[in-house]
Amino acid sequence: MIGITELRNGAVFEEEGQLWQVLEYEHIKMGRGSGTVKVQVRNLNSGSVTLKSYITGARVQDAHIDKKKVNYLYKDADSVHFMDMVSYEQFEVPANIIKLEIPYFKENLEIVLLVYKDKPLGVELPRAVDYRIAETGPSEKGNTVSNVFKAATMENGLNVQVPLFTKVGDLVKVDTRSGKYLERSK
Repeated sequence: MIGITELRNGAVFEEEGQLWQVLEYEHIKMGRGSGTVKVQVRNLNSGSVTLKSYITGARVQDAHIDKKKVNYLYKDADSVHFMDMVSYEQFEVPANIIKLEIPYFKENLEIVLLVYKDKPLGVELPRAVDYRIAETGPSEKGNTVSNVFKAATMENGLNVQVPLFTKVGDLVKVDTRSGKYLERSK
């Protein structure tokens, strides 16, 4: 059992026979009463996302999840193919398990695969990934201070709003949690 205040983004716990992964964690303390912890969690079996609320002293059952470093290879109609970084064994994972993360995949991206009792449950992406801009509107010089964005398509097909000064071929860093532009990469 682990205390609810020990949960952080990415942590996995078991409750009511289901495995839950924490997406967002927020601790709220008002006045003299006990605090409340609100966590946005994803059911690793069904993929649904929900908001759960606990009092500060609550405890949940820790789930022992194995984490495997894998390399993304390619996606076909209904599965995603990976290579284990230790044994170099290639395997596939059903696409419906990781459908929210697939748009951020690009060739040779290193990912952490979450496995529970030899069954893949999901993936942990790096917080930010560099992508090359494949298609966007014309760039405008001098607009480095304004907060105006334009649509851009990355090398892997991901659509991101980027600043006006970016152009085709630029390497940009994208936050994989929100899908937003972070900065231009060097």
